Amino acid sequence: MLGLLNMGHRQNLPETASVVHYECDGRLNAPSAVRNAKPIVELVRKIANKSGNALEIASGTGQHVVKLASALPLLNWQPSDVDEARIKSIRSWSDDQHLTNLKPPCLLDATLEGWAAEHYGQDLILLVNLLHLISTKETKILVKEISRALASNGLSIIYGPFMRSGKLISKSDMEFHQSLINKDPDLGYKNDQDMINLFGEAGLTHLSTEKMPANNLAFILQKL
Repeated sequence: MLGLLNMGHRQNLPETASVVHYECDGRLNAPSAVRNAKPIVELVRKIANKSGNALEIASGTGQHVVKLASALPLLNWQPSDVDEARIKSIRSWSDDQHLTNLKPPCLLDATLEGWAAEHYGQDLILLVNLLHLISTKETKILVKEISRALASNGLSIIYGPFMRSGKLISKSDMEFHQSLINKDPDLGYKNDQDMINLFGEAGLTHLSTEKMPANNLAFILQKL
């Protein structure tokens, strides 16, 4: 749920990249997070181990992670983001819930090398709606670091919009992809088959690809 507010080094995104509403307590409200929270929670509940350590990369507003922590109380959730305003929003959403399995958010730019050492031993790493907003080079770094951060047999779920066999499957996807590459040619939808190859190169086993609402996909991966 990374949005337009500020992505650290990536601030040249079109307005359609993310829409957030500001609330007086520092909380951010993203309509897209409201729409896709239920299917994401259902997917994680079906796929993930019921206990252990879970890291959410690019937690954004914090709306997803509070629902995930509530739905999966035996998983210890670590939210993260690259942007201070979103860290504040995550704290605000978290404070309302009083969830003992939800850690304070941490600053994390997952597109930089080396972060896995600090976060090693994750049983689950969740990434939602980020890869189309970063470059292929950054994507490769991120996937390698996910692999390094996972515990043995740990799972990762990577969710978002992707090309299918090099093709965009709807007019809205075509328009959004074009708006991204118009702003920065390094951005845009990644191809599903290229991602599966990249996962293998990083030492991740591709277990399945789940079709999700609004033409999104969720790659289910495991470090064996």
